[in-house]
Amino acid sequence: MTIINPNLSAGKTKVLIIDDSALVRSLMTAIVDSQPDMCAVGAAPNPLVAREMIRALDPDVLTLDVEMPKMDGIEFLERLMRLRPMPVLMVSSLTERGAEVTMKALELGAVDFVTKPKIGIAEGLNGSASNIVDKIRIAARARVKRHAPPGAGAPRRLIERSGYTGTEKLILVGSSTGGTEALREMLLDFPPDCPGTLITQHMPAGFTKSFADRLDGLCRISVKEAQHGERVLPGHAYIAPGDRHLSVSRSGANYITQLSDEPPVNRHRPSVEVLFRSGARCVGANAFGIMLTGMGKDGAQAMLELRQSGAWTIAQDEASCVVFGMPKEAIALGAVEEVLPLGEIAGQVFKRLGAGGMRAVRV
Repeated sequence: MTIINPNLSAGKTKVLIIDDSALVRSLMTAIVDSQPDMCAVGAAPNPLVAREMIRALDPDVLTLDVEMPKMDGIEFLERLMRLRPMPVLMVSSLTERGAEVTMKALELGAVDFVTKPKIGIAEGLNGSASNIVDKIRIAARARVKRHAPPGAGAPRRLIERSGYTGTEKLILVGSSTGGTEALREMLLDFPPDCPGTLITQHMPAGFTKSFADRLDGLCRISVKEAQHGERVLPGHAYIAPGDRHLSVSRSGANYITQLSDEPPVNRHRPSVEVLFRSGARCVGANAFGIMLTGMGKDGAQAMLELRQSGAWTIAQDEASCVVFGMPKEAIALGAVEEVLPLGEIAGQVFKRLGAGGMRAVRV
C-alpha cells in the first residue's frame, strides 16, 4: 500500500480507486491526477485492501468496481454505507447484469455511476474522462446518509386513492444525481389511480429499462421505459430512455409520448428542459411539475414556463436532496410554487388533486 505525500493532496479532493483490473486502476489514476482540483491517493485491487487504505488515507470519494473477487462491490458498499458512509461513484459494465447491480448500488447509497466497456477499456474510459471527473466533483459535495436496512424507519402512510379520476391531469418529473432513489421513494407513495406520470432522469442508455423494471416491481403503479407514440394512461409512469428525449403531445383528448434523438439540451439527453417545455405547451394548468435532486440547471427555465402556463410546481428541499442543484436553480428563477421535503411531495400532489385540482391559469 502506497500513501502519497500529504502535501500533494492539500486542498484537493482525495480519490481512492478500487478495481480488480490493474489497467483500470492505472487509467483511473491518470484521469484523476490530470485534474488540478483532485488527486488519486491510492488504488486497491479489492475491498479487503481498500478497507485498510480508507483508514490510512481518509479519502473524500471512492470509485468502486461493481464486480470484484474476494468481496464484490455491492457487499462492500452495503457494509461501508452502514458503518462509515461516504461518497461512492460506482464503475459499472455496459451489460444487463451490470445495469441491475448498479441499480442495487444506487439503492444502497452510491451517489452515481460511470460505465466502462467490456472491450476497448482504455479508449472507453479516456473518452469518458470529463464525465468521470465531473461526477467525482459532484460526489465530493453530495449529502451521503447512513444506509438503513430495509423496513427501518417510520412506517409509510400509503395514499390508497387520490380522490381523483380522469385522464386530463399529468405529473411531470425531472431528476438527476440522487434521483433514482428519490424517484423510488416518491413513487412508492403514488396510489394506483394516480394521473399519468412522465419522468426524465439523467441516465445513460442501457440502464433505464433495468431502473424502470425495478420500480415496477416495487410500486403500486405500473412503471415502464417510455416508447414512442404510446398513450399516457392513469396509474402508469413512463421513464425517458437513456440517450433519448421524452416529451408529451396531444392526440385528440389523449396525451401521447414522443421520443427524439435531437441534440442534447443543457448537455443532457434526455433533458428535463425538453419534457417540461412540452408540458407547458400541451398540458398547462392540468400539469404538476416536480423537480427532484440533481446537479446543474437542466429544466429550470422550462419549469418557469410550466408554472406560467398554470401548472402547479414543486421542488425538493435542500435538506432531503443528495445534490441541491436543479431545485435551487428552479427556485432562483421563481419557477417553484412549493419547496417540500421528499417525503411530503406525493402527499401534497394528491391532496391538491383530491381538493379539486390546482388553480386558474396566470395571465
